[in-house]
Amino acid sequence: MTATAPRPGASPIRRPFTAAALAAALVSLVFGLILAGAGPASAHAALTGSDPQDGAVVATAPKEVTLTFSEAIAVGDGSIRVLDPSSKRADTGVEPKDLSDGSTVRYGVELLPGLPDGTYTVAWQAISADSHPISGAFTFSIGAPSETTVALPSEEVGGGPVGVVYGIARYVAYAGFTLLVGGAAFVLGCWPRGASVRPMQRLVVRGWVTLTAATLVMLLLRNPYTGSGKFADAFDLDGLQAVLDTKPGAALVSRLLLLGAAALFIAVLFGTYARREDAVEKKDLTFGLAVGGGVVAAGIAATWAMSEHASTGIQAGIAMPVDVLHLLAVAAWLGGLVSLLVALYRTPDIGSEAVRRFSRVAFGSVLVLAATGIYQSWRQVGSWSALTGTRYGQLLILKVVLIAVLLAVAWFSRRWTGRLTDTAAPASVEPASVEPEAAVEPDAEVADGVDPERAAQLARQHAVLTATKKKRIRDADPERSGLRRSVLAEAAIAVVLLAVTTVLTSTEPGRTEVEAKGASSSAPAPAAGPVNLSMPFDTGGRNGKGTVRIDIDPGRTGSNELHVWVDGSDGKPMDVPELKVALTLEAQEIGPLPVVPDRLAEGHWSASGVQIPMAGEWKVDVTVRTSDIDQITIDKNVKIG
Repeated sequence: MTATAPRPGASPIRRPFTAAALAAALVSLVFGLILAGAGPASAHAALTGSDPQDGAVVATAPKEVTLTFSEAIAVGDGSIRVLDPSSKRADTGVEPKDLSDGSTVRYGVELLPGLPDGTYTVAWQAISADSHPISGAFTFSIGAPSETTVALPSEEVGGGPVGVVYGIARYVAYAGFTLLVGGAAFVLGCWPRGASVRPMQRLVVRGWVTLTAATLVMLLLRNPYTGSGKFADAFDLDGLQAVLDTKPGAALVSRLLLLGAAALFIAVLFGTYARREDAVEKKDLTFGLAVGGGVVAAGIAATWAMSEHASTGIQAGIAMPVDVLHLLAVAAWLGGLVSLLVALYRTPDIGSEAVRRFSRVAFGSVLVLAATGIYQSWRQVGSWSALTGTRYGQLLILKVVLIAVLLAVAWFSRRWTGRLTDTAAPASVEPASVEPEAAVEPDAEVADGVDPERAAQLARQHAVLTATKKKRIRDADPERSGLRRSVLAEAAIAVVLLAVTTVLTSTEPGRTEVEAKGASSSAPAPAAGPVNLSMPFDTGGRNGKGTVRIDIDPGRTGSNELHVWVDGSDGKPMDVPELKVALTLEAQEIGPLPVVPDRLAEGHWSASGVQIPMAGEWKVDVTVRTSDIDQITIDKNVKIG
């Protein structure tokens, strides 16, 4: 993977190895490995609690279901759905109510009245404050668990083929931004003569095209990415309108508008600026382009800062401008590095002064990256445990290691830059190494009667061979060859670094992950309260129908008071010859624990000091005998403790 000067006697039209193929291969390899091992983007807001809780069994149907999240979310119609055992909607279907209070983010939906017993499924889907879709589901039961026919999607929101394409577009967008901003900054600040060089023009224009195309893809796929997961919904006008009303949609549209201004900047840079000869006029134009280009570049960077990590969490007002500076420094360093690599391999005319200027720009970019990176790391991680115990923290460690390696390689590049000269012409490369046609004098042949078309052809051949010879002479310079190899190594590491940085933007920050886990583990148990049960019975005999009502107070572990009422079919208190109660905790194989209540009045029995040894889902068995031969045992599950 090193590039050396061509050997004497090689074909003059053979091009030396270029970095384009290597860069493409590295990008494909790194992105392929990342995407192959990555699922949907990690959620940046987490469900930290609910009422009823996941798996809870409640005696009576609640009036509403509430969900608590670790950070702000965007919800709409259907964001929270409650489904009964037959998969029908059990909520009222209106938009969730915002029940947030201070730093607590909570939303709720009202349930339909008179819900029957059974297992209910709560499915939720929303958009995290930093633009990433989140979803999940849990169940609770009324009275007792039952079978359910609810079928939830097997893939999380943001996954599937649409999620893969959207993720690729995110990577490509960052790469395009880096090439566009870094390439333009390299030309304007380090090598003004590069504005008239075709390879540099192609590099910057391709960066613009790449970023524009990726932004359009993300805008069209935003609706299916956060919703159905179907490519066909990319052209749903109602869905697109809904996207435009969101913060991420507005950011993508703003980016497209700024890219229009960037197109004008590119036209001036490679048009008027490249052709300008007067030094004073060119200096004035350089200043104008630097100011205008800087504003546009900062605006494009702000479309990320205002819609992703920096826009949520602590100190968002400081974090967003810091994130803009961080992105601009990344583009100036890595994009300039790719530009230098292209210049060294494709243009023999770049001089040592341009390389030294970029060395100073890179050094300044590294200082900005260090300052902004330290702040971002503190803000997104916050603790040593989050640094080592979360995926975000581990990726951050990998990024720091890559930067350290990149700086080490850059130190070698700086050494080669210090020894670089512009007038190297080793004796080993002689004009004789050029093939015989190089010695042809086009003017002489024209004088001998060669037609103008043949003369033009010979002139073009002569120009190509002269350029090839000049490039061979420069390639034979050991300092230049060493610089090319070190810059190539820098670019290879930079591609991996850019990929890791992009993965970080779609990974839940360590601070919020730890806070969400802490909130979930420390969430207080639901307040203990009396357990109320109502169970109809029918022993099959004469006057054998009625209802058993049971109260367990306070409904928690330890000593409890138990009251039983028996009502006849006419709703009046009913005495029965025998009544027995038993409690069983099947999950822990405890019980049945018999309870023999005492009769207090007609249709009313009571038992005090009923011991419930541990919390859990208990089965309450009630045996009712209405005659010598008519008897039945009924049961119901209830959450106690």
